[in-house]
Amino acid sequence: MTPRTPSRPVGTVTRGTTNPNRLRRMDRWIAAAHGAALRRAADPVAVDLGYGAAPWTAVELLARLRETAPRARVVGIEIEPARVAAAKPYERAGLEFRHGGFEVPLDPAGTSPVLIRAANVLRQYDEDRVADVWRRLCGRLAPGGLLVEGTCDEIGRRHVWVALGPEGPRTVTFATRLGSLHTPSDLAERLPKALIHRNVPGEPVHAFLRDFDRAWAAAAPYASYGARQRWIRTVRALTADWPVVDTPARWRQGEVTVAWGALAPVGGMRD
Repeated sequence: MTPRTPSRPVGTVTRGTTNPNRLRRMDRWIAAAHGAALRRAADPVAVDLGYGAAPWTAVELLARLRETAPRARVVGIEIEPARVAAAKPYERAGLEFRHGGFEVPLDPAGTSPVLIRAANVLRQYDEDRVADVWRRLCGRLAPGGLLVEGTCDEIGRRHVWVALGPEGPRTVTFATRLGSLHTPSDLAERLPKALIHRNVPGEPVHAFLRDFDRAWAAAAPYASYGARQRWIRTVRALTADWPVVDTPARWRQGEVTVAWGALAPVGGMRD
């Protein structure tokens, strides 16, 4: 009887660019927004999908999640076998690395993760691939699970991500190092693949960034109290016209989270 050949991982190899602390803003948001779900889960598995050429982001994710969910464990998944081999020496209790892709292979088979984080993975794909990848990954989630997919710059100063549940996209979060921000629309270059080509007149995300810049300009007098106070005033003004779903506690971190439906592409996702 011929042995069964393992199926090929789904996806393509990314550039693998990574740096320590690159995903700190996303990690902190995940811990705040999803830490309770990880604590409640019988098997609190989190996946760092496409962690890159070095394992730093998976190592850091475990440390940050365990601050709020002490039983959390992280599985780093990479489609490039050499990267998995290079990460293996960093394995320890609660942290392992596996070869795979969008099929999200976990052990034992059938395990459903409570969290999948895919940062800077879909950037290289065509926009019309995004909806399918989202569906595939959301289909792997445990009940109450969360997929976080987005893009950041090389050192994590600017970051935009979409949070999705098993039912689909829920929110979009914009996060930045306030001291380096000129205008909120600087974040446009870090929009995730589902939105980056929609930053044009007539699309909701373009209107949002336009209003964000206007509110930032109107809040200029608050700059004398620091960039944080100007940001908080700006986001508070946005709430008059946009469904901001987080609170000043998160705004103080240089974040704002908006309901996906307000920014979703006109005509829906390309598929």
